[in-house]
Amino acid sequence: MSIVPSEAVTWLKRRAEDVAAALLTAMFVAFLVQIFMRYVLNWPVGWSTEVCALAWLWIILWGSSFVLEDSEEIRFDILSHSVGARARRVFRIISAIAVITLYAVSLPATISYISFMKVERSAYLDIRFDYLFSIYILFAGATIVRYSWVLWRSSRAETGSADTPDETGRDA
Repeated sequence: MSIVPSEAVTWLKRRAEDVAAALLTAMFVAFLVQIFMRYVLNWPVGWSTEVCALAWLWIILWGSSFVLEDSEEIRFDILSHSVGARARRVFRIISAIAVITLYAVSLPATISYISFMKVERSAYLDIRFDYLFSIYILFAGATIVRYSWVLWRSSRAETGSADTPDETGRDA
């Protein structure tokens, strides 16, 4: 059984892509400003480097959380390609349990540390670090939800059924 996303889910996914595109645009503009200031005006500015680094951090974690499809993830699947569908299903279940457990166990300490970082501010933009690194909490939560979905689908699926993702991660 294939799940067709509702219009609301599709709309939300498009807005998540828009956020990633806006972050990429901000990073590119800051990069161009840095080039102009450094090589044309001979007056380098540090804030543009900070914008690029922070935008890159947010693009990576935001994209992994809300834009990246399951089939687009990088996997080391040499071993899984050499076994049958039932073993691949077991691998997915074990992997999902491991990822969920690791992120769930680390989440309270991560939240505590990010909350503690409110005492630090970025060098040029003077933004509190807890705001800057709060994206990691969203990333960890989204990863837990995503792999809970993988676990649920893999544990319910019959070997070879349409609910079992194939070796590329796409629905069969």
